[in-house]
Amino acid sequence: IFGPSRFNGKLPLDIKEVNEVDLVIISHDHYDHLNKASVRLLNQRTKKFVTPLGVGERLQNWGVSADKIVELDWWEEHRIDDRLLIAATPAQHFSGRGLTDRNNTLWASWVIQTPNHNLFFSGDSGYFDGFKQIGQKYGPFDMTFLECGAYDEKWHFVHMFPEETVQAHIDLKGKVLHPIHWGTYNLALHSWYEPMQRLAEAAQAEKIEIATPVVGETTLFGVYIPRTPWWETLIAEASQPVV
Repeated sequence: IFGPSRFNGKLPLDIKEVNEVDLVIISHDHYDHLNKASVRLLNQRTKKFVTPLGVGERLQNWGVSADKIVELDWWEEHRIDDRLLIAATPAQHFSGRGLTDRNNTLWASWVIQTPNHNLFFSGDSGYFDGFKQIGQKYGPFDMTFLECGAYDEKWHFVHMFPEETVQAHIDLKGKVLHPIHWGTYNLALHSWYEPMQRLAEAAQAEKIEIATPVVGETTLFGVYIPRTPWWETLIAEASQPVV
């Protein structure tokens, strides 16, 4: 199997620990965001999959029934029930799983609204004016889940620098920033912890609250927001000489 390695080794969750899932939202079809084996394992436990245009066909090819799939274009909405609204919103990225299918399917960011909370999930995206448009239409957001890793000058158009992640949060009118896409796959030349060092500094300068849970830790908006810079401890431990 060819592809990038994981920073954190084994998968953080055993499928046997997953009970019934109401909804799975997929941002785009890149391998680190859409895994065939995971979809097949989740299929029997999941009531509905929501995807950007074209991605549903991939799921059907992997055994997911068409009646369990909802495909949305940018700015389209789907109401699960009277308590849950899902909206597909723009992102600045691309799609494709091989050499001949680039941009054959859509990519998206997502708005998740309930009577209690309003959430934003960026998927993968470079920084662009779309964040302001989304903030104006659907904000303010209680929490924004925004990518802040796997960046480089060569692919700056499709992945944000951490300082831009903070600006995107401001554009979206977010309250708590939850950085994502920075500590799982080795996709860039920077160290695994650099994104959080840069983001934490930028967020502090803008007086923005960030959530920094260890993988698997629970965040409860309005009750408990993990704030420990746990990556700094790992950096310090790794720098200690071996005796």
